[in-house]
Amino acid sequence: MTTQTPITPRLVQRQLTGKHVLITGTTGFLGKVVLEKLLRDLPTIGGIYLLIRGNRANPTARERFLAEVASSSIFNTLRQHDRVRYERLLSEKVRCVTGEVTQPHFGLDDNAFHQLANKLDLIIHSAASVNFRERMDIALSINTLCLHNIVALSEAGGAIPVLQVSTCYVNGFNRGDIHESFAPPAKAALPVDADGRYNIAPVITELQGKIDELNTQYRGRALAEQLVLLGEREARSRGWNDTYTFTKWLGEQYLRKALAGKNLTIVRPAIIESTLKEPTPGWIEGVKVADAVLLAYARQKVVFFPGKRSGVIDVIPADLVANAVILAAGELLARPGAQRIYQACSGARNPLTLGSFIDHLMAEAKENHLTYEKLFEVEPRKPFKVVNRRLFDISIYLLCRTLSTTGKTLKLVGRTQPMRLLRNLNAMNKLAEIFAFYATPNYVFHSDNLLALAQRMGEVGPDALFPVDAALIDWEHYLRKVHIAGLNCYALGDKKPAPKPRHAA
Repeated sequence: MTTQTPITPRLVQRQLTGKHVLITGTTGFLGKVVLEKLLRDLPTIGGIYLLIRGNRANPTARERFLAEVASSSIFNTLRQHDRVRYERLLSEKVRCVTGEVTQPHFGLDDNAFHQLANKLDLIIHSAASVNFRERMDIALSINTLCLHNIVALSEAGGAIPVLQVSTCYVNGFNRGDIHESFAPPAKAALPVDADGRYNIAPVITELQGKIDELNTQYRGRALAEQLVLLGEREARSRGWNDTYTFTKWLGEQYLRKALAGKNLTIVRPAIIESTLKEPTPGWIEGVKVADAVLLAYARQKVVFFPGKRSGVIDVIPADLVANAVILAAGELLARPGAQRIYQACSGARNPLTLGSFIDHLMAEAKENHLTYEKLFEVEPRKPFKVVNRRLFDISIYLLCRTLSTTGKTLKLVGRTQPMRLLRNLNAMNKLAEIFAFYATPNYVFHSDNLLALAQRMGEVGPDALFPVDAALIDWEHYLRKVHIAGLNCYALGDKKPAPKPRHAA
């Protein structure tokens, strides 16, 4: 009789066993992937507290969790493998806290806030507004100012370690090799304190003053438009492409100072896209950064776009990002007392050029468009061209002007048919305004620290339970057979919710 060697729990499993973790942002894409992985592969975790804002349809966190999170198709693997176990995990491990991350104490009374803090071993903050054209007031509130409440919770619990999910693009307009460190502004200089940390308080005060001024001058839709424009102006004048990345950089700098000498880890993903393997290949929720252009091409609304075919666009599957968050969380509990940054990215490790991305897309569209009936209404017949930004702007201007004049002429003779080409040109221009920065990269993100973390945690090689290495990605297979299929099935598929768990404790 052969004696089997007992399975030794992995290091990250040992570090999180019995621990209680608060997670914000689980109604979002990455938050769901993190939660699913924790439940599936770390069932010995002590408890997972989810801070969720109630809404009109689901006033409490638990109601919204059951309606929008637990019913998600990402949990199908767990649900189908062992439904009873899945429901037991939700009942025994998941604790829902009704609260708003932007309100002091999350809207909880003092007693409830301190009771929550006293239960926690770790805070994972992934809630954010990822709208690139968000109103300045909203982006500042969600991506920067709400961190006051995260720090207050940490302090109330006696310096609870904090893991902040940020973005590689806090590096803004900086160029070249971007490593895992705090990034300086690419343009406007900001004051630096004696400790070498940026003093963002004057910047926030200035921004709030400009927001208040707009609030006195405008109302309704006009106010919203002016606040969006304010965000764009402020971000670009200071060295960032958009309001999202600017306010996330401010958030990093706030935490860096507020938690100086304490326990902070920042995980920066690049462009998060559909899962590589887990819990199922291609799972995605909604249309992400690269997908907006992909979908516009599939619907024949875009045939050329500003970019560099040789430029490295940094795409990273969501499951690799979730694994990075979990490994960093385990380390944060085991080795407190430092401020660390990890970038979950592919640029330096396994580069994907914009040209390759487009070529794989066009090849799959040509050969298998009928397979993806929700993505491709018909076979795209025109090639997707990449041109430099100056040529793109000139072409759009001349074409729009010509078509606008033609449209006026047609109206004079009684023909009011819609100018489809003009609408498509306007759509191309709008997409370029938002996404061209990500398609014309002047940087390469590095993940040396993250790879070293995986090595320390024993999560490398074919047996890794929490793989993070972008070298695992075969880009042609991933883009053609995993990601496009995932978009068709999940992002554009039927929105029928999965059955709710029977136990709603």
